Amino acid sequence: MNYQTFLPHPDLQSIVKCYWTLEVPAQADVQRQRIIPDGCIEMAFILGDDIKRYTSGNEFILQPMAMVLGQTLEPFYIEPMGYVNTFAVRFYPYGFANLVTMPIKNLANTETPITSLFNEKAAKDLEEEVIGAATTEKRIAIIERFLLHQLKDKDTIDSIVQSTIDMLLATRGSASINTILKNDPSKRRQLERKFVNQIGISPKQLGKVIRLQTALKILLNRQTEKLTAIAYESEYYDQSHFIKDFKEFTGTNPKDFLGDDQMLLSSIFYTKD
Repeated sequence: MNYQTFLPHPDLQSIVKCYWTLEVPAQADVQRQRIIPDGCIEMAFILGDDIKRYTSGNEFILQPMAMVLGQTLEPFYIEPMGYVNTFAVRFYPYGFANLVTMPIKNLANTETPITSLFNEKAAKDLEEEVIGAATTEKRIAIIERFLLHQLKDKDTIDSIVQSTIDMLLATRGSASINTILKNDPSKRRQLERKFVNQIGISPKQLGKVIRLQTALKILLNRQTEKLTAIAYESEYYDQSHFIKDFKEFTGTNPKDFLGDDQMLLSSIFYTKD
């Protein structure tokens, strides 16, 4: 399994966290992989064989070859049908809203073909160019040209939304919304409305995802396996609070997470992000 990340052009660093590639050889004994929320929106291109995304039980859809994966608040399962080769753009939580006019909440918990989000001809051309490119460097050049063009004449993300996300990231998700808003309740409803439209989830939900990311990285990098210590360092109220949030977003408990083969892909993303 080969997972790599690449930094964006300076003009895109405010909205794009990184580009990433993943290659996995075809395997005879394929396991479903549980994908857990990370607070980001991603534009992904499938360069290899098809990938199933399970909707419930044994029911599944095939992921589009070129798609945007919206915000998620619960784990879901995917299963490759052969050789995995993916190129993707990982946006900051507020990044993708700078590129489209539709409410980001419409993208939540689903994969949307890029032809539904951008000019259809431009999106089809982008898909063909990215999938047909010979190297990752060429794919990055193609996608950056497209993203920079999309940014022209677009309104920037609302300042109150961006400042809230910046604070959540700086405090690893532990800052309360009341503290961020300086205990001004009149701003809360406005913030929550804008958050859902521009980010796809509420500020409280995003804070929980960011805080879980901190705890996951501690757990995966084996800095400590004591749950009380992880809970304390990640600024949860206590161990039970940590375990409750962990189960909500991963579908399992922290001790079982490390030995779960279905978590292999998510583990790689979190360890090397």
